[in-house]
Amino acid sequence: MSYISILILAIALSIDSMVVSFSYGLVLTKDRFKSAILLAVFTGFFQGIMPTIGYFLTNGVKTNISPYANWIVFAIFAYLGLKFIIEAFSEDKEKELFIGIKSLFIIGFATSIDAFSAGISLSLCGNNILKPALLITAITFINSLLGFYTGERLKYLPSKILLIIGGLLLIVLGLKALI
Repeated sequence: MSYISILILAIALSIDSMVVSFSYGLVLTKDRFKSAILLAVFTGFFQGIMPTIGYFLTNGVKTNISPYANWIVFAIFAYLGLKFIIEAFSEDKEKELFIGIKSLFIIGFATSIDAFSAGISLSLCGNNILKPALLITAITFINSLLGFYTGERLKYLPSKILLIIGGLLLIVLGLKALI
């Protein structure tokens, strides 16, 4: 696979992280800078490590997990999206939203399942994994920050609407995995 192909792959893999970060940029009210950096670090790390794992486990994992990967992604994003929507209708309007470490791990994992498959592809194509994994990590980090701060620009809309929009975006992202 050429470097241009790997660059395009890295950009494509980072889109899920960018959309998730955009959703969180819309709704987070507490520790926004810290949250943006943590989202970028976690999604970037997982996007870089998952193709590496896929690369080295190509034969065994491909046949066992591949049939369920789309459903796993759907379930995780549907859960996160429904959580946003439920929060929109919560009676506790004074509660500040923030992102916890458990959610960061879930987001990092959910957005990187495609990257795992990409690692399998890189292995089958005979590529070395180090440079692609580093490129995927860096591009995902940058796009995650871009997504978060793009979402932040729209945060002045009513919070109930933003939570619903953010939740729906996550659910659509999950549905995309099933198609």
